[in-house]
Amino acid sequence: MNQSANLWLYFVVVFGIIVLPGLDMAFVMASSILGGRRAGLAAVGGIVAGGACHLLMATAGIAVLLKLWPALFHVLLLAGAAYIAWMGAVFFRSDSVFKPSAGHEVLAPAAIFRRAMMTSLLNPKAYIFMLAIFPQFLKTDHGPLWLQSGVLGMITALTQLGVYGALALASSQASGWFNAHPRAATVTARSMGVLLIFTALLSAGQAVRALAPALQPGDVVVVVGGHTLR
Repeated sequence: MNQSANLWLYFVVVFGIIVLPGLDMAFVMASSILGGRRAGLAAVGGIVAGGACHLLMATAGIAVLLKLWPALFHVLLLAGAAYIAWMGAVFFRSDSVFKPSAGHEVLAPAAIFRRAMMTSLLNPKAYIFMLAIFPQFLKTDHGPLWLQSGVLGMITALTQLGVYGALALASSQASGWFNAHPRAATVTARSMGVLLIFTALLSAGQAVRALAPALQPGDVVVVVGGHTLR
C-alpha cells in the first residue's frame, strides 16, 4: 500500500471513531449548550490539545510502557472512570445545567479548555487507539517515523476540529430552546448524568476485574512436583 492510500485509510478509520458518541463528544455538546458557541469551541480546543498530548506520549514511548506494564493502564482506567462519574454526578444533581439564564455561573473558556483537555487525557479509548490502531499506520519504508506520526496526528486533529466544531456550532443553537422548555433541560441534564455514571461504572468494573488477583482470598497454593494444588 502506498503512502497516499495509507493516509486515506487512516482518515476513514479516525473519522469513524470520532463520530461515535463518547465522552469527548458529550463534553463538547454540553459545553456548547451551556455556554454557547464560544464555550463549545473552547471545549473543542481542549479535546484537540489532549489528542496532541496523546500523540507526544506515544512518540515518547509511554504507549510502549503501558503495553509492557498493563496494570498502569488499568490504574489510568480507574482514574478516568472516577472523573467521568464526577461529571455525571454534577449533571445529575443539577436541574439547570442546560439553562444559562438560570443564574448559575458559566465557566470561562479557559476553564472549559482545561476541563476538556483533562477529559481527553483521561479517556481510556484514546490510549487503546494509540496502542492498537495508530502503530498499524506507521510504515518503516515511508520515511522517518516521527514525521509520519506528525502527519497522522495532523489528520486526527483536523478531523476532530471538523466533527466536534460542527457539533459545537449546532449544539450552541439549542440553548434558547432549553430556556423555553425548562422541563426538557432538567430531563436532558439528568439523563446525561445517568449515562456518564453508567459509563464510569463499566470502565471501573473492567479495571477492577483486570487488577483483581487470579486467586480468591483464602486460597492456599502448594506446588508439588511442578503441579499446583489448592
